[in-house]
Amino acid sequence: MNRLMATVLFAFALALPVNAAELAPLGDDGLHKPTWLRETFKDMREDLAEANAEGKRLMIIFEQRGCAYCTKMYETVFPVPEIDALIRENYFVVQMNLFGDVEVTDLDGDVRSEKDMAMKWGVMFTPTMIFLPEEVPDGQTVAEAAVVMMPGAFEKGTTSALLTWVKDHGYESGENFQKYVAERWRENSSN
Repeated sequence: MNRLMATVLFAFALALPVNAAELAPLGDDGLHKPTWLRETFKDMREDLAEANAEGKRLMIIFEQRGCAYCTKMYETVFPVPEIDALIRENYFVVQMNLFGDVEVTDLDGDVRSEKDMAMKWGVMFTPTMIFLPEEVPDGQTVAEAAVVMMPGAFEKGTTSALLTWVKDHGYESGENFQKYVAERWRENSSN
């Protein structure tokens, strides 16, 4: 009986979610620090060039200290193996603090604090993910160049679909993201 109970408890422990603090500890700024996050000088021109050199897409993620929705993403969405792999293999991720004072250089050369750049780019919610194309015309801002800006926390299916849709350039063909998500849902529910 003890051996059976130990086996059941072990199986139950394996089914529990991984401790989010192990996956994405909080930094001194109160923001999550996953291992796939890039430490940069926050010069978007340099970050875009570095992302391209690695064959990855530039993704900017805005967070704030104490953001319950950010925590939800780090606890239940980003640790999903498929999503973690999509990010690690395809994205160069730069984190911004919605109320931060770190200097950021926009694609157009404008230099502002994170909080002022958030205002310039129209970021009002956390988390907000901004995805850039590989090539940006001179003089455009991040907000003007973005292929998609996704404010809010989303479930695993929508997040996976978003990362795949951007990676596969779904926006270039005029494919509506909501229709893309619905089609993926239909495909997955019929399997």
